[in-house]
Amino acid sequence: MNKSLNFRNDGGPENRDDDPRGGGIDSRFRMVDGIDEKRVPRHIAIIMDGNGRWARQNALGRISGHRKGAESVRVVVEACRKIGVPYLTLFAFSVENWMRPNTEVRALMRLLVRYLRSELKTMLKNDIRLKTIGNVADLPENVRTVLEGAVDATKHCKGMVLNLALSYGGRDDIVGAVKKIIKDSAAGKIKASEITRESFEKYLSTRDIPDPDLLIRTSGEFRISNFLLWQSAYTELYFTDVFWPDFREPQLIEAILDYQKRERRFGKTGEQLPKESKE
Repeated sequence: MNKSLNFRNDGGPENRDDDPRGGGIDSRFRMVDGIDEKRVPRHIAIIMDGNGRWARQNALGRISGHRKGAESVRVVVEACRKIGVPYLTLFAFSVENWMRPNTEVRALMRLLVRYLRSELKTMLKNDIRLKTIGNVADLPENVRTVLEGAVDATKHCKGMVLNLALSYGGRDDIVGAVKKIIKDSAAGKIKASEITRESFEKYLSTRDIPDPDLLIRTSGEFRISNFLLWQSAYTELYFTDVFWPDFREPQLIEAILDYQKRERRFGKTGEQLPKESKE
């Protein structure tokens, strides 16, 4: 499938009942033809993979691939805002990525700073709030300063949440939650009988964000690579052979349309689902 964005003229609904922040869809942003606005994923998570292979395929260095990938970030963020996706989480840098060559790590940090500085005005204009998950303290001080400034500057925005996973690992997230529970238990703040799936989730880094409805991975790999392990228990997975630098609006639309064809049962039978969820 290869279609361009085609936005309606009616501007879509002013508010979405499933928008937990109450901001609704900004009337400046048009819904996309062919997408059921009632079944737009509440939260999309993306593993942005294939920058290096894209560069090699185009006889370029790996850093050039990352630069091109940054363009896809910009495009996909704005497309999600237009479509009305309330939450978007991007796997920007994993805990394992620190093992890459120092030159590549430094280049990725510079690209992150460049992106934050260049896109801050756009995020404010489009009412996008920036949040982070992961061991942000591991980032270089100059990167943290810019990142924290962007997070603070957008904290009042309500149109969409852009969540960057930085120095993030799903296993670390779970272990960190367990450590916090043990600490609270020792302090008498929580009893063993009070530990449930719901209470456990409050200790995760994503406690203020709903679980992803759709997880997209680019570049033809079929794994989730230590990303949102707990949170993706019932997430719909979508894999594409397209390298991340080539993943733009048409590919995002294709993934959402594929998601909307699926029947999400959460352990139930198809007959138990409400009629509207099948339409």
